Amino acid sequence: MIAHNLGYPRIGSHRELKRASEQFWAQKITRQQLEETGRRIRQDNWLTQQQAGITLVPCNDFSFYDQVLDMSLTVGAIPERFRPLAGPDDDRLTLYFAMARGYQQNGLDLKAMEMTKWFDTNYHYIVPEFTANQAFELVSDKIFTEFDEARQTLGVTPKPVLIGPVSYLLLGKEKEADFDRLDLLDRLLPVYEQVLTRLQAQGADWVQLDEPCLSLDLTDQQREAFATTYNRIRRQFPQLNLLLASYFECYGANLNLAVQLPVHALHLDLVRCPSQLDDILQTDFVSTKTCLSLGVVDGRNIWINDLERSRTTIQRAVVALGQERVLIAPSCSLLHVPCDLNSEMRNEGLTPEIKQWLAFARQKLDEVATLVRLVNEPENEQVGNVLAKNQDALNARRSSALINRPAVRARLNALTEQDAQRGAAFAERQALQHERLQLPLFPTTTIGSFPQTDAVRTNRSTYKKGERTLDQYEKFIRVETEQAIRWQEEIGLDVLVHGEFERNDMVEYFGELLDGFAFSDNGWVQSYGSRCVKPPIIYGDVHRPAPMTVRWSAYAQSLTDKPVKGMLTGPVTILQWSFVRDDQPRRDTCLQIALAIHDEVVDLEKAGIQLIQIDEPALREGLPLRRENWDAYLNWAVMAFRVAASGAQDHTQIHTHMCYAEFNDIIHSIADLDADVITIETSRSQMELLDAFARFAYPNEIGPGVYDIHSPRVPTVDEMVELLQQATTVLPARNLWVNPDCGLKTRRWPETSLALKNMVQAAQTVRELVTESV
Repeated sequence: MIAHNLGYPRIGSHRELKRASEQFWAQKITRQQLEETGRRIRQDNWLTQQQAGITLVPCNDFSFYDQVLDMSLTVGAIPERFRPLAGPDDDRLTLYFAMARGYQQNGLDLKAMEMTKWFDTNYHYIVPEFTANQAFELVSDKIFTEFDEARQTLGVTPKPVLIGPVSYLLLGKEKEADFDRLDLLDRLLPVYEQVLTRLQAQGADWVQLDEPCLSLDLTDQQREAFATTYNRIRRQFPQLNLLLASYFECYGANLNLAVQLPVHALHLDLVRCPSQLDDILQTDFVSTKTCLSLGVVDGRNIWINDLERSRTTIQRAVVALGQERVLIAPSCSLLHVPCDLNSEMRNEGLTPEIKQWLAFARQKLDEVATLVRLVNEPENEQVGNVLAKNQDALNARRSSALINRPAVRARLNALTEQDAQRGAAFAERQALQHERLQLPLFPTTTIGSFPQTDAVRTNRSTYKKGERTLDQYEKFIRVETEQAIRWQEEIGLDVLVHGEFERNDMVEYFGELLDGFAFSDNGWVQSYGSRCVKPPIIYGDVHRPAPMTVRWSAYAQSLTDKPVKGMLTGPVTILQWSFVRDDQPRRDTCLQIALAIHDEVVDLEKAGIQLIQIDEPALREGLPLRRENWDAYLNWAVMAFRVAASGAQDHTQIHTHMCYAEFNDIIHSIADLDADVITIETSRSQMELLDAFARFAYPNEIGPGVYDIHSPRVPTVDEMVELLQQATTVLPARNLWVNPDCGLKTRRWPETSLALKNMVQAAQTVRELVTESV
């Protein structure tokens, strides 16, 4: 029985890739130095997996930015605007990063490609752009170079990982009307066949083709595309062992299709959908020669595996298929979990009791290898000891006094629908808020955070290390906050923010102030590009022991006569962007968080804060992949937001923020949130996301972002005016706000300053144009 892995974290055990990428973008290191960092990370990853006992070690799972962007470059799906950077002798990394981040040099001003969430994760991918006359060609040698590099490093043949051709097309967007991106399949497949031909010639035995779209609701046309594609590939490559991987959900209605595809092995995510093993064993699959890859180790969360339960699952498959047809793996790529729990040896905050319940990527490799040995060597005493230790840790967690708080559970159980209601309907609230705030047409604001400069990070770091006193640290924060308020007044923003200089991360900050959370020192996970997050670990019932944001919000408000927004992270986003306990329903954990945020809203309002933003960028991210499960999730997710906001009086304006997601299919639920103002991303998509709100006749106020903060380029006044004018054609001017797409934490002050000044000028221009037209 074979142990294999679908993918490994590529940021490096100490975020080496993040630092090297950002230094390269800042022109502080050369391309060769960046590539050398990538090479070291890849080699360390391959050797780590081999030493853990993984037989089929993946390659081509490394990326300098995103694996979907890698495939776009590989197959030559380069949008026309980037062609000036795509000459045969040009540096491919310049083109590659321009596609991801935009480009504003040498007389060129190129907007970045759109970015959105990777299924229901907090990872973001760069969306491929397709036109009706799209041509494909093999452009990049990355796949082949890394295959040879891995084989030389390991001394054995690695398993290349590719995004499958059908999912690649489905993950993209048509940039022209009247054609379907699946119509491009016949043009795309020859490039995939070139890739497989070269890999086979290089000696590849196995190739993993990721087709995660098989976890979605598919049309008949899309199912036919899968069947046509894999029948064609199998005819051309009868000797190549193809492993087809889907994850994050059941195959569901696509199960019959999946089991009939002519591949050597089919991967099952048995963490998200444990029932599908029994489903597949009841089909004709049993009588075929196809292998099953059992994803029994959770690739999305950090809790230890129940080895005994997993062994029982594996044995069911072995009885039905035989050992030689079974592979063992994580449920999905380990991209979504931190690198190594051993890096937490000096973390006093992660207690030994909690730590014994955890497994990061390195430990999950051990779990996969152990499960193989449990089946292959059932009498091995050493393996038996590992199993006994695992069961002891699981039992200790179940009985731990750290987990349960009776008062929190009693409050949760007492929740009613009335606890999720504001006092008056929106129209009445809007009138009260306009009278109170006296804001101009097209009021300007930002999403909350300002650049976290080196000085901000250094002061926080030295304080946490004990090298700076609390008084010194807070004096620094007061100075930064006042400077931010004065600067916002100077450039003419209408609604100010305090800048969030005291916050390390929009989720981690709140987790540190809530009971029921634990924290890693080095538990970094890639979100997009060089952006890494360190998700908190929710291990027990959640409770707010004291106010969390009131002090700094009230201080900022005391500095100005203009309104300052209170800034909170919403319950769904805190849930989604944490590693969540798996011993109770996610709904219950989310509503516990909502009650804590509710109490914070009440205290902010008492402190004189007139606008309170409850960010929910992860609302769409948490949506189940199958429509049949949507209602259950949306009901409790919407309720959680409304519980959090319900403590506000009618004259207090509740804002929320969402970014980089498709809203068309959940617009009713977004309206049900009943936020007074919602801010969304629209600049990368050229106001495309606003169409859903317009078609729905969204009744509340909305801020369509006019500044793409995920790109270093500075938008001009004219392009922001154009975006706002587009917005006025579909929504009433009185309901429109002007703001960036997202928070500005990751940007630098020079570009932020220029962009926000342009934004304020654009708002003034549109005010004048609208006034003149009236």
